Amino acid sequence: MNKTALYTQILQLESYLCVGLDTDPTRLPTHLRHKPEGILIFNKAIIEATQALCVSYKINTAFYEAQGTAGWEMMEKTLKMIPKDKLIIADAKRGDIGNTAQAYAQAFFEEFSFDALTIAPYMGEDSVKPFLANPDKWAILLALTSNQGSQDFQMLRLKTGELLYEKVLEKAATWGSAEQMMFVVGATQAALLPRIRRIVPGHFLLVPGVGAQGGSLEDVSKYGMNAQVGLLINASRSILYASSGEDYAEAARAEALKIQQSMKICLDKYL
Repeated sequence: MNKTALYTQILQLESYLCVGLDTDPTRLPTHLRHKPEGILIFNKAIIEATQALCVSYKINTAFYEAQGTAGWEMMEKTLKMIPKDKLIIADAKRGDIGNTAQAYAQAFFEEFSFDALTIAPYMGEDSVKPFLANPDKWAILLALTSNQGSQDFQMLRLKTGELLYEKVLEKAATWGSAEQMMFVVGATQAALLPRIRRIVPGHFLLVPGVGAQGGSLEDVSKYGMNAQVGLLINASRSILYASSGEDYAEAARAEALKIQQSMKICLDKYL
């Protein structure tokens, strides 16, 4: 899905919601927890309940990798359940150089047919370029995250006066266009979005942390939206685990609808 198609779908659905399929087997509803196909049953129901309310799905591969071969198979089957008109993101946070990066790109973009992949840019340009070789795929670089440890490096002030995350944004934006590159910015960092938009005005931002982590959808939208919306706001736990009972799919839809309705209001106010 290219940038124009993503923007078009956002307008059609009045939503810039990305649903995170970070399915933790220990948090499945009790009636599914011990079924061999429990994760797949759960994922299918969540996708069917939310697909009219979101433009993207993000699979955190760690929850599938942790289960070995069976987990990889479940991830592949989950991918096939997602409608083809959704942007499908692999949240795998890869980052290596040369033929290793090329192999990761082949794995996620060709073997599994993801549309986008999260990447740690610490190793520099040659660790990112292989993911930009296919013009139909997206590289999503970690820029400013919500976790406590983000203070260790991302907020360090350089001799130039810039903060390290600002330098990452500035430099990385020269490697690929806004048609192929996004950046991860945590929702709890909304106060810094005006500064981020000065550096990368046209790029999409993938924003986790709204919902269970307490980030403000209103603030992210107000300070982060650009002329083509430029935001994908991810919600995972608040949707997936809205109920632990047999009504989990209905509860997930209700939570996704609540977010989508708030997004509709924000689109009217800030776009």
